[in-house]
Amino acid sequence: MLTPTVLRAAPTRSLRGRLLLVVTALAATVVLASQFIGYQVLGSWLTGRVDQQLRAFQPPPPGSSGRSVFGPAVHRPPTVGPVGPLPSDFRIYFYDVDGELTGQWIGDPAPAGPRLPAQLSVGGPAADRPATVPAESGQGRWRVLLLRDSSEGSGTLVALPLDTVDGTMSKLLWLDVAVLGGSILVLVAAGAWLVRLGLLPLIRMERTARAITGGELDLRLTDTDPRTEIGRFGQVLNTMLDRLQQALRAHEASEARLRRFVADAGHELRTPLTTIKGFTELALRHPQSAEERREANRLVAQNAERMSLIVDDLQLLTSLDREPLYRREPVDLLSVGADAVGTAALHHPGHPVDLGPLRTAADPTGARELELVETVGDGHRLRQLVAALISNAHTHTPPGTPVHVRVGSTTAGPTTGGTDRPGRTSAAPPLAPGTPIDVIEVADDGPGLAPADAAQAFDRFYRADPARSRARARGGSGSGLGLAIASTIAQGHGGRLELDTAPAPGCTFRLVLPRSG
Repeated sequence: MLTPTVLRAAPTRSLRGRLLLVVTALAATVVLASQFIGYQVLGSWLTGRVDQQLRAFQPPPPGSSGRSVFGPAVHRPPTVGPVGPLPSDFRIYFYDVDGELTGQWIGDPAPAGPRLPAQLSVGGPAADRPATVPAESGQGRWRVLLLRDSSEGSGTLVALPLDTVDGTMSKLLWLDVAVLGGSILVLVAAGAWLVRLGLLPLIRMERTARAITGGELDLRLTDTDPRTEIGRFGQVLNTMLDRLQQALRAHEASEARLRRFVADAGHELRTPLTTIKGFTELALRHPQSAEERREANRLVAQNAERMSLIVDDLQLLTSLDREPLYRREPVDLLSVGADAVGTAALHHPGHPVDLGPLRTAADPTGARELELVETVGDGHRLRQLVAALISNAHTHTPPGTPVHVRVGSTTAGPTTGGTDRPGRTSAAPPLAPGTPIDVIEVADDGPGLAPADAAQAFDRFYRADPARSRARARGGSGSGLGLAIASTIAQGHGGRLELDTAPAPGCTFRLVLPRSG
């Protein structure tokens, strides 16, 4: 009995070897079965021919001339006409009513005859039925037939040797063995070639897979005929490789963004920390006047506020990325825009802000009246998003630059928003053209952004002008996370935030939400 260790150690046949073994075994089985059937049919046919000869043979009467093992034959009056010489292959045995052997005609020459019992049942069931018996000596066989005489009750047994049949069958058997051996050799040779030919696509797949694992990630399988199983398998593998490559690239891009994010966060936090540390050390080492202390305290508080703003934005972005929970309630986007405009007018009196209807192809000037635009979402987050867009416009445009807030409903398209086109950037996938959408636009008449800067506008900690200080907008430029947070909120509502830098001057940030209901 094989132990599990021996079974595990046994070599596993390759697919080519298994296919060759199965094909050869099946073909050899078919050849062997056909030879066996032919052997049986030929043997039965030859034996049937001998039986026909036995039945067709007319034995001479017991008194005819010939050789007998009992000496001179008993002379009886012939009951039939004269009979010619007896064929040498036939043996005739005469039995009386009691089954006693009374005479035997053996002819010339006289090989060993059939092995017969000393007494036969002439009237038994074996009469008139051919049977096969062994020879008296040697390996020979005889075919015998007992014929009954209905008038006298005696019987005559006619026998023919099966030497010719056995010789023919022996030669056929050796021929079958030779043919089977030759067939197996031919099957192995031809099968190996055919199996190799059939497995060529798999061999090419193996070579391509080895090259891919070696680093050539852009290689793809060439055997992709959909009419074959291997071709369909190749198509599936190519699709899987494409997705794996996309996932790998996305993972690498995510790691790169994470490293950049950590580096940017460290850079943003290092500046206020360095300022606070410097003023603190200066206060501990040197005595200061009251005016110097007030200035130092003011700068420390300002940098602490900046650091607190960065940490708050980081926490908010992390919570939005993790698994944000947005309320699902009716929200009036017109009210959201109006609240944002009122707040901006209060905090940024140097930037005029107005509220108007959305410009569409039917109304390119926006002359129609404002209308109620209701969607479903988180009102607090949507207000936070619009406020961030207006604050961004105030921060990155010169004082006195007008900012326009537009609200309306339309359908997604190249001119209205929601789809991609040249001059438009978004971190979210486009919507299907013709999708009903609700829109809030925040447009400014400022200097705009270069295409390279616009392409990275929604990246975390990205600034079009890295050297810009906090002298703008409340003494600072913010944390660099405002647009990333706004884009994440838009995607959390099933929409997207996009930036248009063409064809009009300035920048247009557009919140696009699929219309509910």
